[in-house]
Amino acid sequence: MDGAVYKGVLTHTGGKTFLQGQDDVRHLEDEIIWKGYVAHFNGLAVCARRLPQRDYETGSPIIIMWPDVPAADESTVEIYFNERLVKYPTSFLGHMAVNVGGEIFNFSHLINENEVLKSEEYFFRPALGEFAPHPVYGHDNTDDPQKPYYDKFGRLFMRTIHVLRITGLDTQKFSQLFHDELDKIKNTPTDPKKPGEYKDFNILTNSCSTIIRDGFKKYGFKNSRGIFPRDLFVNISYFFLKQLENPNIKASLARLYQLPVPEAAPSAMPPLLNPLNLIKQRILRSA
Repeated sequence: MDGAVYKGVLTHTGGKTFLQGQDDVRHLEDEIIWKGYVAHFNGLAVCARRLPQRDYETGSPIIIMWPDVPAADESTVEIYFNERLVKYPTSFLGHMAVNVGGEIFNFSHLINENEVLKSEEYFFRPALGEFAPHPVYGHDNTDDPQKPYYDKFGRLFMRTIHVLRITGLDTQKFSQLFHDELDKIKNTPTDPKKPGEYKDFNILTNSCSTIIRDGFKKYGFKNSRGIFPRDLFVNISYFFLKQLENPNIKASLARLYQLPVPEAAPSAMPPLLNPLNLIKQRILRSA
């Protein structure tokens, strides 16, 4: 793996796909470039690099590609509320992740999805190799251990993502809190009856959302409340935007819309389960 990052304009012409770099250099012309990138990034300035994972058809390293835009400020914390995946019942309540200074922490009931990722890997991994849904079943399938299909490609191709962006926090302290949690998960013995799953995962007390909530509480924000992803996102957004009185801490909301690809159905908004958060949501929308 060379580790090189290539930059250029994604170009698809004459049956060829490549990055048009400076001085007319064509990067990655002989590589497999996922069709989802062509659908959404053709003609745009992008970055690309090779991943350690390999494409199942060619055996070549998978190419990941993402828009060539400035990276997020390292002093920023972002909470991501991901809408639900309609083909997975376990996704009914949606999902949460947190970006601390450029490190995105993802927590899940599946051991291999408890990870810290770079922004491009969280948002823009291609639906190739192990990241893709199974070509026959259309979802995750690990029956063949040599060719597992985890169906965990770029989240922005899978679902719309709502973002709470916060500046003015100690990102080093925050990052350590979540690294400690990941270490705890990785060092927890697995349950032989549920191989590949985090034994201590609990939808009410130890989930993707409650781990993030508890991180905010450990940092000092005791008013961080909520159990399920959307409820926690609304509650913590309301706190930072409407209740927190600290001139050094700023917050804002944004939405990253799903980039449609054939491998994923449109995501859907899960319900709010706490009636108080319905009121808070209306206030946030009217602001």
